[in-house]
Amino acid sequence: MIPQTATQGDSAQGDPTQGAWLDALPQAVLLIESGSVTRVNAAAARLWGVPQDRAAGRPVLEIVRRHTLEALAERGGEMELEVSGRTLRCTATRDGVHSALIVEDVTEHRRREAELREATAVLSHEFRTPVAALRGVLEALEYDMPTDLAQNFVRQGLQETERLARLVEDLAVGFRPTRARTLPLAEAFARAERLLGTDLLARQATLTFGQDHLVRADPDKLLQVLLNLIENALKYGPNGQPIQVRTAERGTWIEVAVLDHGPAISDSENLFRAHTRGQGATGQGSGMGLYIVRSIVQGWGGQAWAEREGQQNAFCFTLPGVAGIG
Repeated sequence: MIPQTATQGDSAQGDPTQGAWLDALPQAVLLIESGSVTRVNAAAARLWGVPQDRAAGRPVLEIVRRHTLEALAERGGEMELEVSGRTLRCTATRDGVHSALIVEDVTEHRRREAELREATAVLSHEFRTPVAALRGVLEALEYDMPTDLAQNFVRQGLQETERLARLVEDLAVGFRPTRARTLPLAEAFARAERLLGTDLLARQATLTFGQDHLVRADPDKLLQVLLNLIENALKYGPNGQPIQVRTAERGTWIEVAVLDHGPAISDSENLFRAHTRGQGATGQGSGMGLYIVRSIVQGWGGQAWAEREGQQNAFCFTLPGVAGIG
């Protein structure tokens, strides 16, 4: 049932308390009586470009300017509309001669859903390669062979297992519950350096870390962010060049930046989209690393971005400092 005080023209216009909470809603709300508008809230006035004081008493079609929305308001129900590149979720309810039309912009929500579907599809495809490699290793180990050759197959199997583990982490990042705690950044730095030791040695690269800070984060998700960014620096930077992980206080937040000596990035924002790789990227890769980084960082309320600093690329993110808690 629609409350009479929420739909009758006199009370809707005369109740300042009702007007305040209606105007505070992010959704566009249009109240209707017998086919005529009794009130629009602030969001609706912005959406349809009609001043609130001029909306009362006008036919619904004059405000919404779409027969589909007029029909929805008359019969009730839900629908989605594509308008000027935006996705609008429209809901109408009726109670006799009184009705309400509620319109919410769900463009960003739909985009995120589409990216998650694409991300899942890409990662599922990525599983095929290590699974096939592991099958080959296990089939080879069924036969008698020299010990050194068998050990070589075992090493290959372990490498593919590690790759599978990372893919599982990437796939689960959006669904795994957060287990945030207070920890020093140095703890996460030490774990990352230990896990990347073989890669650093192979690329003849050095890794240095900035000042330690106390932060509030899920340790495993923070480690995943660091591993993705440092691995990117190893992949796309020249051999033998140092990689620096810089830290700085930004109010109640801590900024972490991974700097490499790779070529300048032409479109840094696009790199954070699902299954996108930088120009000139070679070898294996799902193009999911930076998308996953941003998803994790936004999950704890921070930001992730890339920029050029002199002759270096800086891949940055923020996370809550302990001073900002509570």
